[in-house]
Amino acid sequence: MTAADLLQRARAAGVTIVTAESCTGGMVAAALTDVAGSSDVFERGYVTYSNDAKMECLDVSPRTLREFGAVSEEVAKEMAEGALANSYAGLAVSVTGIAGPGGSETKPEGRVCFGLAMTGRPTRTETQEFGAQGRDTVRALSRDHALGLLGAALSG
Repeated sequence: MTAADLLQRARAAGVTIVTAESCTGGMVAAALTDVAGSSDVFERGYVTYSNDAKMECLDVSPRTLREFGAVSEEVAKEMAEGALANSYAGLAVSVTGIAGPGGSETKPEGRVCFGLAMTGRPTRTETQEFGAQGRDTVRALSRDHALGLLGAALSG
């Protein structure tokens, strides 16, 4: 799904969007705002690369970060819910992961966690294992997956 198609769906549904990004560094927000006229649907974007930013801007719990780490569905959930709570939007997507290089045995390069929060619906989370394809590729795949999640939320 293209960003233009996604924005059209959101417009038709009367839904505004907020993003909460870590490893993508604003790529989801950039994809949406690259489309002329997106300001009536895109409400705001948070780039919360550090744990402090996640806590301060998105109300991610220090306990959640300690127990599960920044790259976890638990943190992705709190990021999406925090973005929704700290904006006027009705739909939020979050992205947190290890784009590379690096990673560990328990959290390998290419692991990316996503959260999707929408007013009136339970928050969904998922993890994608993109593998060690290189930083640029993992970030692009993460951006595209986040856009797909937003599109699916607006379809169902």
